[in-house]
Amino acid sequence: MLRFVRLLAFAAAVGVAGLTASPGARAQATDGFHQLVLYISEADMSEMNGVLDIAANVSRHYSGIGEEVEIEIVAFGDGLHMLRDDTSPVKQRLDNFLQSMVNVTFQACGNTLDTMERNEGQRPALIEGVSMVQTGVAHLLQRSEEGWTLVRP
Repeated sequence: MLRFVRLLAFAAAVGVAGLTASPGARAQATDGFHQLVLYISEADMSEMNGVLDIAANVSRHYSGIGEEVEIEIVAFGDGLHMLRDDTSPVKQRLDNFLQSMVNVTFQACGNTLDTMERNEGQRPALIEGVSMVQTGVAHLLQRSEEGWTLVRP
């Protein structure tokens, strides 16, 4: 449990650090191309819908002003339920996103999948179209270092 609390504290710190515009992020904004990572670590339907709402709103905003935005949604910990084929409370909406919003991608944490597999006896299936990164929080850190803006709704 303490390890999970530390992981959440680290993830929160990464998110706060990501909100500070880096030189790379400032350069992206002036080029008319934006990169945003949203992440979720809780199995709460309202938070899952919030992440999807933000992705849709940001995508529409930049489309409306003629600029491009690439959005990744990364799920780890209990938030991975958002991307599971069997337990996602937002599966239908996520399927719609995957079909209609080509600038939004979904990443599942492989470490969380490994843990779920150990606990449940089989590897959970992901919703079709969802990709996997081996370590969700490390992926967030990498994106931050590449100039992406990280937001935890």
